[in-house]
Amino acid sequence: MRFLTVLFFSTLFVFGQDTKTLNVAAEAKWVDTGVKLMRGDRYSIEASGEIVLRGAKGEEQPSKPGGLSRGFRDLLRALPLNTAGRGALIGRIGDRETSQAFMVGAGRDGETALAGNLFLSVNLSGNEKGAGTFTVKIKVTRAPVELSKAPAGPIVELTQAQLDSLPTRVVDAEGTEGDRQNFIIVGSEAAVTGALKSVGWVQVDKNVKSSVLNAILVSMSKQAYLTLPMSELMMFGRSQDYGFAHAVPFVVVAQRHHFRIWRAPFQVNGNDAWIGAGTHDIGFEKDQRNGSITHKIDPETDKERDYIGQTLEESGLVVKKTYMTHKIPVREAKTAHGAEFRSDGRTLIVYLEQKRNEDAVRFSNLFCSVLKTNPDGGEWGPCSEYMETGSEKDVELKPMSRDFRVVVVPGIFSSCASDAPAFDRGRAYLKDKQGVDAALLNIPNNSSEDNAKAIAKYLREQFTKDKRKFILIGYSKGTPDIQMALATEPNIREMVAAFVSIAGASGGSPVADALPDRLSGMLGKINGKGGCEGDLSDGFKSLSVERRRQFLAQYPRTFVPTFSIPAVADQDKVSKAMLQSWTIMNGFSSRNDAQLTEQDAIIPGSMYLGAARSDHFALALPLENMKGGILKTFLDKNNYPRAALLESVVRFALDEIKAPDSKAIEPPKQAPVKNKSIFQP
Repeated sequence: MRFLTVLFFSTLFVFGQDTKTLNVAAEAKWVDTGVKLMRGDRYSIEASGEIVLRGAKGEEQPSKPGGLSRGFRDLLRALPLNTAGRGALIGRIGDRETSQAFMVGAGRDGETALAGNLFLSVNLSGNEKGAGTFTVKIKVTRAPVELSKAPAGPIVELTQAQLDSLPTRVVDAEGTEGDRQNFIIVGSEAAVTGALKSVGWVQVDKNVKSSVLNAILVSMSKQAYLTLPMSELMMFGRSQDYGFAHAVPFVVVAQRHHFRIWRAPFQVNGNDAWIGAGTHDIGFEKDQRNGSITHKIDPETDKERDYIGQTLEESGLVVKKTYMTHKIPVREAKTAHGAEFRSDGRTLIVYLEQKRNEDAVRFSNLFCSVLKTNPDGGEWGPCSEYMETGSEKDVELKPMSRDFRVVVVPGIFSSCASDAPAFDRGRAYLKDKQGVDAALLNIPNNSSEDNAKAIAKYLREQFTKDKRKFILIGYSKGTPDIQMALATEPNIREMVAAFVSIAGASGGSPVADALPDRLSGMLGKINGKGGCEGDLSDGFKSLSVERRRQFLAQYPRTFVPTFSIPAVADQDKVSKAMLQSWTIMNGFSSRNDAQLTEQDAIIPGSMYLGAARSDHFALALPLENMKGGILKTFLDKNNYPRAALLESVVRFALDEIKAPDSKAIEPPKQAPVKNKSIFQP
């Protein structure tokens, strides 16, 4: 039976599971699969087949569910999901105006945040149509009962006095009043930014300078630059903490939803309050201050206020929405550039669910307990200086199992810094004090494809001598190298008990996108010199965001129990040598380690163990031990209890491997998302 562009083959209901197989035609049309998802339902989508699209010159372009590689023409395409390749299989839940499209590709597992029917489509523009279909299998595991969005207990709400203490308008650099504050979000910084990003809001550059730099880097990676710079407006005597815009194709930049938020100088029951001012750009007009061209806003600003609240509800993290009115309500006024706007004077208050990441708490408890034994030697500060998630109790540190062995796979340039090997003290401590074998596999600076073969060869050779399974530790580029090995060398999976990514470049690095074409010649000249083995140019190309996203689309699931620890560094935690790259990365996300964004350092489907407070290099590399006094001057923050970190991740992995009911040890199924507010689309 045919229903629109979908052909249903079968529907099956067994033990709380729905299964449906169907075809999705190659056209830009959202199709209702008929699969009703309730809040808390888990779904799995698998897609196969190939469609054929027409290229710019009329040539035929075959595309698998992961879509085609993005080209510069994509900068001008209005695709339903601009972050995915043309021709990719995409989905959304519900047909609401705020329903957010997400990448499906060859496969996707997820949990329903807000109830609605599952829709599927092919990522094409306008009336574009291709030939062929994708075959899609949908499996739904029903929640025992529909989860309620109601909070576990009573919510302590924002008081009228707190609202009245806030300024009603933002001001520009000259003090001219502009947009009204029209919404407030109550929740932690991670919860707020995570919820916004999960429903399609994109962090926007604050000024033209950072925007130009960002645009150059992103264009070099052939990714569409979706946001325009947002001017800096003031509240509480400072410019906005964050600016967000809804992802819109470059071709329609005259229209975008956007807002700014500031952290309030008070909390609501221990949670941060974020004061927002949002407007909807609908075109361009003359700035009455200086005659220049600026965005024209919809004068009915309450529409944008409510739109922001509706999009946040899509995250499934909103536990309450209400309205309050300031004692001095603003109902009619002008923006800083002279445009009139209107409002009913109310402020929307959105309360987010405060979820505990139990895995991150357990890991922090373990790390802080290990740190107290001081495996690194020297003096260290409180545990909170090194891990974001707070610890709650000490953990008994039992003797470690010797039934497994550890292999550390470091990142690019590691072979060039032989006097500063990754986790050197930690590996020695595991061997000498805990009796756990821990080796360093210092592979060359080659592509991830080549290094995957080297990793597989090493594991097979070692396994013939010793049948104990491996706990693999991937650092930086070592993570995608291991991911590639597990994906393309399937016979090594049974040899691997667990895989831990520490500041791993699973999603690539925007910084690397700008390097290969410009510096490949220079990088080629140092190949093999000074101990730098391999082809550095190929190595950097493997770290491009586009290359890594293509890999994740092709291999969306983890193959062994997998864990992720990203690094996040404030500016005062970054060494002088890393400040420039930290500034570049800050244009992409404030949560970065000067080489990677937090989101790109989390393997989809892995168990998230919390973020380390460190820049990228300090987390794993004892660069302070390198020869040369000048270098040490610029590595002034390269200090982290690495031995404690390594011992902790090995202990945690061992505990999970031994736990018979651990969901993390059920390969090849994807491990459950433990912190979806940070990385789940």
